[in-house]
Amino acid sequence: MDEIKKEFRSGFVAIIGSPNVGKSTLLNSILKQRISIVTPKAQTTRDKIIGILTQDNYQIVFVDTPGIIKPKYLLQDVMMTYSTSAARDADITLYMVDAKDIQNEIINSEKMFPMKMRPVSNQKLFLVINKIDLLKKEDVLLLIQKLKDVFNWDEIIPISAIKKYNLDELIKGIVKYLPIHPAYYGEEQVSDKKEKFFVSEIIRENIFQLYSDEIPYSTTVVTTDFKERKSKKFYISAEISVERTSQKGIIIGKNGAKLKILGERSRIQIEGFLQHAVFLELFVKVREQWRDNKDWLNRLGYSRE
Repeated sequence: MDEIKKEFRSGFVAIIGSPNVGKSTLLNSILKQRISIVTPKAQTTRDKIIGILTQDNYQIVFVDTPGIIKPKYLLQDVMMTYSTSAARDADITLYMVDAKDIQNEIINSEKMFPMKMRPVSNQKLFLVINKIDLLKKEDVLLLIQKLKDVFNWDEIIPISAIKKYNLDELIKGIVKYLPIHPAYYGEEQVSDKKEKFFVSEIIRENIFQLYSDEIPYSTTVVTTDFKERKSKKFYISAEISVERTSQKGIIIGKNGAKLKILGERSRIQIEGFLQHAVFLELFVKVREQWRDNKDWLNRLGYSRE
């Protein structure tokens, strides 16, 4: 038994890359449950999302991060600090690329690692080429050849996160480089986030799916009340913050119709997540220019690290 404990490996693995390369899909596929929200729109992830995979001889603490972008407002600047800190503190960094998108691009190391995101000497760096199901096998091989000399990668692993292809090889590669260390989290724990966070994320995901243009990006959600009641429905109250009065009208819709659809869809998904009946109340608040206001960002949970 002591021998097994000595060989237990545990460490932090940051998942970084441009928006929409499949970082959150990868985390969800590995954990076989929905930890990070996924939508077709870019820049859906705004926080560091920890997902924990524990097996008999290892524990991998994955850190999903916002897509790497050039910030245009204060919220995006804060988001980039999450990505930078995750890459800086990880034992292993997975740099993900979209096979289809970069097939004809000129790639260099400066483009891949902006904003002082270059890994330090004791970190391992994987290039994870995602969405290879969209390319022919020979094109995937050519892409690997093209990218292998861009940086001193420890591993290059082609995968399809959505089809769960080659994820076992990715896990094997990660475990090989993990330090011998006790588990950081209990074996039943799959994330460091509380239920209130995931409730907010479910509502925010539905906003991305139901509303178009700038609305999802001008919106954030905070669960303000969460009462667990054994014999009754859980009571959950959430505030949706927008930047302008006109956006509030769009969220609510004519005679409240749009907000009702949002509430119904979110309630059903929250009940599935919590495995308990829920009474959900949604409120829409105008917080002018909250994305560029330090005080509002702190109050809404987006504090700089």
